[in-house]
Amino acid sequence: MDGPRLRTRGRDPASQARDQVGPKDVTVSGAGAQPHDATITYPGGLRARWRWAGSGQGPAVFALSEAGGTLVDHGSLVSADPEALCRAELRIDGPGGSWSVRLASTIYDEPAGLLWDDPGLFIVKYGFHTYALEARSGVLRWSHRSATPLLAVVASPRLAHIIAQAEIETFALEEDGTVAWRIAHSDVVTEVELIGGRLVLTSFGGQVSALDPATGRPTG
Repeated sequence: MDGPRLRTRGRDPASQARDQVGPKDVTVSGAGAQPHDATITYPGGLRARWRWAGSGQGPAVFALSEAGGTLVDHGSLVSADPEALCRAELRIDGPGGSWSVRLASTIYDEPAGLLWDDPGLFIVKYGFHTYALEARSGVLRWSHRSATPLLAVVASPRLAHIIAQAEIETFALEEDGTVAWRIAHSDVVTEVELIGGRLVLTSFGGQVSALDPATGRPTG
């Protein structure tokens, strides 16, 4: 097996959670200009609460922050003035305790995450950035900025890296954040699927291509 079958078109955390293996409960609320709210249970006994909204709505996103555990704002990794941007907050409750992080994005995006089990990292994609957080403590191991908005992050127990899929590039990130390989695309990618040992990409124009997820090389 190659791990969970994942098919995404840049969906919200609840939709992405339905493609993960393990017990999960998903509750989503929020509409219009109001902050969106999603509660998801990930493998490993991690309960995540996501809140996110558009530009300048940070105070509304953070108004219902839960008490207890650590809270770190990583907005400055994106901008010196993150409050003017779109904001998101992730709260994790798990066997190792509770922690929260706040993120920023220069574009409106629905954050998504997955548990990378072997290194014990919780991977988050939001806007142009990928974040690797220690699943037990929330400590930031590394962050990576792509040239175009991120569509999804993908992991498999058979890979020594995660795959981050952006609109016009696919790249592999190792446990320490090093880029293992990177592939550029001539058309915007709208869908990514990991199945049968291949990373299958669908472009805006409807073209389907496949990559070896271990090396990034095209497959037949």
